[in-house]
Amino acid sequence: MSVTCVAGLGVSGTAVARVLAERGEHVVVVEAVEGERQLAAAAELAAAGVETRFGAMEIPEGATRLVTTGWAPHHPLIAAALEAGVEVVGEVELAWRLRPAQAAPWLALTGTNGKTTAVRMLTSILLAAGHKALAVGNVGVPVVRAVAEPYDALAVELSSFQLHWSSTLAPHAAAILNVAPDHLDWHGSMEEYAAAKGRIFERAAHVIYNADDPEATRLAAPYPGAVGFTLRVPRRGEIGVVEDLLVDRAFVADPVEAAEELATLEDIRPFAPHNVANALAAAALARSLGVPSEAVRQGLRDFVPDPHRLAHVDRVGEVDYIDDSKATNPHAAAAALASYPSIVWVAGGQLKGADVDDLVRQAAPRLRGAVLLGADRARIAEAIARHAPNVPVVDIADRDTGAMERVVTEAARLASPGDTVLLSPAGASLDMFANYPARGEAFARAVRELRLRRERER
Repeated sequence: MSVTCVAGLGVSGTAVARVLAERGEHVVVVEAVEGERQLAAAAELAAAGVETRFGAMEIPEGATRLVTTGWAPHHPLIAAALEAGVEVVGEVELAWRLRPAQAAPWLALTGTNGKTTAVRMLTSILLAAGHKALAVGNVGVPVVRAVAEPYDALAVELSSFQLHWSSTLAPHAAAILNVAPDHLDWHGSMEEYAAAKGRIFERAAHVIYNADDPEATRLAAPYPGAVGFTLRVPRRGEIGVVEDLLVDRAFVADPVEAAEELATLEDIRPFAPHNVANALAAAALARSLGVPSEAVRQGLRDFVPDPHRLAHVDRVGEVDYIDDSKATNPHAAAAALASYPSIVWVAGGQLKGADVDDLVRQAAPRLRGAVLLGADRARIAEAIARHAPNVPVVDIADRDTGAMERVVTEAARLASPGDTVLLSPAGASLDMFANYPARGEAFARAVRELRLRRERER
């Protein structure tokens, strides 16, 4: 009997193992960590007939397929499978192959930044249109768990890792928000990273791209009829912005002469240029499915932003404190820094090999100060010294639980009335925190402590 090997007991790996076992397949999960959570997951899967092997990264005898949930090609288990001629597919690719007849269309989206926000906007729009819809994929819900359910549409967020292992995916519509250097340690080069993103277009019925992003535009160039979205006035075949209106000149009866109002800038929360781009991408994907303009507007109004994405924490002493901890790379931080006129920047963490010179150069006119923490703070400090030498910088070397309180105290000292203290780190959080939400929550707690101290001092 052939065996399907599943890589790891994460959320997606566990879902894959359960779904395949329910289909009567012989499944073996290979997991390196024998922790409390993993042992509990293995026990639950054992009841469904799934075997879990802890420790050695070895392909089980008889394996004909390995399902990975985002592991890199150079991982020992993946490398062993490829060398042995075992087919390697991702969880998303498996979900696509397991779709039943009359399955819900997929509206797929990728990008370096903004994916989750845009996919949740899209889901809100679909729900406003009366569709039974669900956000799945990199947003947190494994696609393999949703494909057999009777949805009208699936809003599918795809990472470059997932796309790398997807070979037959053919969504109804596919969009690329932006492409900037990220995860180069996984992909090996910017070229390979961009190529993985571009795979989303290969079999899509509708190709949608950010016409303001050079790399997204390049990836869409081979596809006739591709629809661009832009912050500029839209040309024929585009969706864009006219004064304070989101306007469709693509999914209308006559793109040459006709245009349709979809929403206003006031309908987008939180308002920032990159979030307008997210809304345009979501609108374009929905319009490809025939969603009316009224539902686009209502869906954007109904959308509730996720935490740690330009979240307003508090206003203390006429200074706003903004939590954008989700900005785990320079491209995301650049979008946040472009959203405020006068900033004390809280940054640092793991840069994952990314360069920050362009980020600092562009942001320099807006910076009033910087407070740096985390593993790669020295690289950001060096960039500020090169491109914004007059900006005061505070280096926080502490790595204990009280570090963020010292960060906020120093940021408040640098800030003047009307400034924004912006946590937009440009780096990953794992050098100091469990994840980016934990980093954002530490920032918010420190801001609340600052307010209490100020009130006690009155």
